[in-house]
Amino acid sequence: MSNTSSTHPTIAQLQGNSLPKLVQGEIERMILDGQLLPGAKLTESLLADQLGVSRGPVREAFRHLEEAGLVRTEKNRGVFVRDVPVDEALEIFEVRAVMDLYVGRKIAQTATPAEVRELRQLVDAMDQAVKAGNAQDYHRFNLRFHDRLLELAGNGKLIATYRKLVNELSLFRRKNLTTESMAVYSREHRQIVKAIASGDAEAAGQAMYDHVMNSRERTRLNFATREPSPAPARAARRSVAA
Repeated sequence: MSNTSSTHPTIAQLQGNSLPKLVQGEIERMILDGQLLPGAKLTESLLADQLGVSRGPVREAFRHLEEAGLVRTEKNRGVFVRDVPVDEALEIFEVRAVMDLYVGRKIAQTATPAEVRELRQLVDAMDQAVKAGNAQDYHRFNLRFHDRLLELAGNGKLIATYRKLVNELSLFRRKNLTTESMAVYSREHRQIVKAIASGDAEAAGQAMYDHVMNSRERTRLNFATREPSPAPARAARRSVAA
């Protein structure tokens, strides 16, 4: 388990929120930043010591993180960071694409000039991360960009469902971030903002839908290149049978 930065305050030093909520936020950050990898076992006592709290807030945070789709609890084994199978991830991308189609259409009809400027600033920040080759900053601004689009749609139920899906896709999204793909994503983001700024609901919805489905295809291809070909195994079985 990776330690947090020495400059990062312990949870007990933070104010203005409930302790379990703060603990949840910190563990979520560690998962989304890749400090806690899929399949990793989360030990209540170790996290409590690391964050400077008792075990109670950590235990409660685990329950909320499970509801958010980031961890799973196995009876008699413990709590683990979720490892989403690629087939499930591809299905999640499809559901998210349909939701983004609606989000894009709605925002194009309601976004103010100030909100469009805010979206452009987030895209500019992502462009700077691309130029610097900083995938971590890019990932952070990318999450903020999509979350802000979601907030602008103004549907509370949609926000809760969408954020859970985004959490479940976090591992695959990080693996998709190469220098080349980040540049492609940034162009797609600019196309989304351009369509929203023009007030073209159909173009905005389609741009957001295509953006997610392009991510789905990159995920599928990335996974396919890592999978060994089943052909040799089938050939071996035929030889034995002969």
